[in-house]
Amino acid sequence: MLLHDQVAAEIRRAILDGEARPGERLPQARDLAAELGVNTNTVLRALRALRDEGVVEMGRGRSIRVSGRPDRGAVAVKLKELVEVARRHGVGRDDLVAMIERLPR
Repeated sequence: MLLHDQVAAEIRRAILDGEARPGERLPQARDLAAELGVNTNTVLRALRALRDEGVVEMGRGRSIRVSGRPDRGAVAVKLKELVEVARRHGVGRDDLVAMIERLPR
């Protein structure tokens, strides 16, 4: 697992464990980097991934808040993995969507 993925997993775990609650601000990237012993750019890459998953919101300046949706973040991670596997096996987006729609509810 890449280092930024490990950092994202650690932040996600903290949110799921209730160490950071929805609406709370997270420390700035440089402070998180110092706490985790990694480069600030690694933390920023992890935070962008978490933002894309809907786990955190990154505001103007250096504001980073927990969005309150870590459960959706977990789904987003698995969805990304599914898309990557499908792509490796030559399954396009439309075919993948059709396969999902055919799943029993």
